[in-house]
Amino acid sequence: MKRPHKYSVLLPTYNERENIALVVWLLIKSFETSKLDFEIVIVDDNSPDGTQEVVQRLQQSYGHQRIILSPRAGKLGLGSAYVHGLKSATGDFVIIMDADLSHHPRYIPAFIRKQQEGNFDIVSGTRYAREGGVYGWDFKRKLTSRGANILASTLLQPGVSDLTGSFRLYRKHILDDLMPTCHSKGYAFQMEIMVKACQKGHTIGEVPIVFVDRLYGQSKLGGAEIKMFAIGLLRLLLWS
Repeated sequence: MKRPHKYSVLLPTYNERENIALVVWLLIKSFETSKLDFEIVIVDDNSPDGTQEVVQRLQQSYGHQRIILSPRAGKLGLGSAYVHGLKSATGDFVIIMDADLSHHPRYIPAFIRKQQEGNFDIVSGTRYAREGGVYGWDFKRKLTSRGANILASTLLQPGVSDLTGSFRLYRKHILDDLMPTCHSKGYAFQMEIMVKACQKGHTIGEVPIVFVDRLYGQSKLGGAEIKMFAIGLLRLLLWS
């Protein structure tokens, strides 16, 4: 009898003490309702707000096999956080998502169904398809995000509607293969890995999602991240 698939969720965190317990509870509820095997790998960048202490209490409640804490010395970039967390992941599939409740775990069963129906290598959540959207952003931020996505999609032609999104499901062996080919460390990582996946001929499905702006804590997106996105886009245009 074939072994059921296992799913690893990678959650990079920095100062997410107020959000991490709720997102973990929602993830566990989603997986247990669907009767799926899973683990949650939390990559914390030495948060000064006590995020790791909350995760350690979650480990006591849910078990160290379900909740894996993989800390780092400091903030080293989002892309490198996934590389770090992937070393601890033991699932057949890896789900990457934000830990600030911007990505609701209720979409995960739809990701899994989509993957199974089309035998996709990657399933990406999209804010820009029918039934998708963004809630809680002002007009300026919506315009910036949409403009960046249109610019990148037009120049790079990746064949996906949400190139800058960060809620995705991957076959683990494909993510293992793609990671070493990506050079971006910040938010441009999401864009680069999809471009590389398309270049290698991996199949990609999409699921509409509604992105909700964080309720607690401060956004990590600032001028430095926007600059890194622009550099990452230029690099992909010149060397892809």
